[in-house]
Amino acid sequence: MLTVSNVSVSFTGKKLYDDVNLKFTPGNTYGVIGANGAGKSTFLKVLEGKLQPTTGTVSMEANERMSSLVQDHFAYDAFTVLDTVMQGHKELYDVKNQMDEIYTHDPFTDEDGIKVGELSARFEELDGWSAETEAAQLLQGLGISEDQHYMMMSDLPEVTKVKVLLAQALFGNPDILILDEPTNGLDTKTIAWLEDFLADYQNIVIVVSHDRHFLNAVSTMILDVDFGKIKLFVGNYDFWKESSELAQRLQSQANAKKEEQIKELQDFIARFSANASKSKQATSRKKQLEKITLDDIQPSTRKYPYINFEIQREIGNDMLRVENLSKTVDGVKLLDNVSFTVRPNEKALVMAENDVAATALLDIIAGNDEPDEGTVTWGVTTSHDYLAKDMNVNFPKPEMPILDYLRDFASKEESDNTFLRGLLGRMLFKGEDAEKTLDVLSGGEKVRVMLSKLMLTKPNVLVLDDPTNHLDLESITSLNDGLINFKGGIIFTSHDHTFAQTIADHVIVVSDQGAIDRAEMTYDEFMAHPEVQKQLAEKNITL
Repeated sequence: MLTVSNVSVSFTGKKLYDDVNLKFTPGNTYGVIGANGAGKSTFLKVLEGKLQPTTGTVSMEANERMSSLVQDHFAYDAFTVLDTVMQGHKELYDVKNQMDEIYTHDPFTDEDGIKVGELSARFEELDGWSAETEAAQLLQGLGISEDQHYMMMSDLPEVTKVKVLLAQALFGNPDILILDEPTNGLDTKTIAWLEDFLADYQNIVIVVSHDRHFLNAVSTMILDVDFGKIKLFVGNYDFWKESSELAQRLQSQANAKKEEQIKELQDFIARFSANASKSKQATSRKKQLEKITLDDIQPSTRKYPYINFEIQREIGNDMLRVENLSKTVDGVKLLDNVSFTVRPNEKALVMAENDVAATALLDIIAGNDEPDEGTVTWGVTTSHDYLAKDMNVNFPKPEMPILDYLRDFASKEESDNTFLRGLLGRMLFKGEDAEKTLDVLSGGEKVRVMLSKLMLTKPNVLVLDDPTNHLDLESITSLNDGLINFKGGIIFTSHDHTFAQTIADHVIVVSDQGAIDRAEMTYDEFMAHPEVQKQLAEKNITL
């Protein structure tokens, strides 16, 4: 058990949150949510002991072990993959190294023998004799082949390092597992493996993630970091979101009988209990949900930006045709003979094993780069605008104030300060925030400015490279809804499962071996399609 008692955290006189009292219990996965800057990662550092709270204490029971996901991808470059994983259990790894060092002694003394005996006993208590086997199984589950287990971390590509560090956090069955954005950089198959692993995990898991699908799959509890408080809610992310909306609705029904409100709550809980996706979680969650009363659910105070994209004109008969397109960057062929057609008003998800390849394609489609070979043909009635992943592309003049930047893209009727400040207010830029220069904005703020620009330019085709990058869950939800309702065409990349599944009706995988193109198909249908899986295997593409 992990206990947080009367914790507060302040920086330079500003209180991040106060009077936090929580008990984390085994068998639960706690999803931590909150707006950017609310203090989610700071809270994890307090739990880990890396940051001392201003007041209060964090304590865990004697002999319990905590493990967390290391964010520094270069921290273990001097070690092999297997050794890196085993360092997830520091005591076990230290005992092993001490034994190995003593065995090198020549002569090997009686004192050495006694010391090795003591260490061996402790090593056995820690289940050390099966440690390498467990580490290897974790690595294989994460898609890291046996021939890579003894490679140096410095020789691995970034995507593999991420998986090794995840295996390190999971190694040795820690009593308390803390994961900050664990799905970042992971492919779809690995995320699914991690979801299953955590669903069966019997100890405490505390996770921060912007991936709604992942939070829904693994969470039995939600910790909401909001307005200086950290509140605990039963259920997954969708249950938290919809229960807060239900609470707002019930509060507004001042004249409704309490019996009717209780019946609505019971129906809501029954629906969520029936739809739980993981059996072990479903049993745990159902018992917890059944105990909820009307007084337990509260409306969220969270603010959502208003995102609504309009178009100036409808698309005619043609939208986009890409033919025989190839591109090499720094001597590496990213795209080769890629051809596909996107029809008017389709919403096409572009995927690639290498994100650089997907970005290269969108840069070319948007007119920011040229292909080595091939053509990109837009329909004559199309007008497209681009949200690039690289913010330097979006903001070539970073010293400009937000208002002046947006004014350059506004129509005459929308260019006055009153209108632009109203738009920025709906995008959660309040008061003097509109006077900020672009270079001082956070990543999430920059994306919201770009989305404001797209609402002003009113293109009938949106080209979006990983638009949820940097956004908090509220902004992601609003953008998700805005793109579902958009009446034009979309060409986009995304690692957000829910985002991709709810928006895309056309999926394209691009590679150095051409393209796999499937129209009138959702993301989930694409990933489950036998012919698609066969083609991916033939091209040796892992998504």
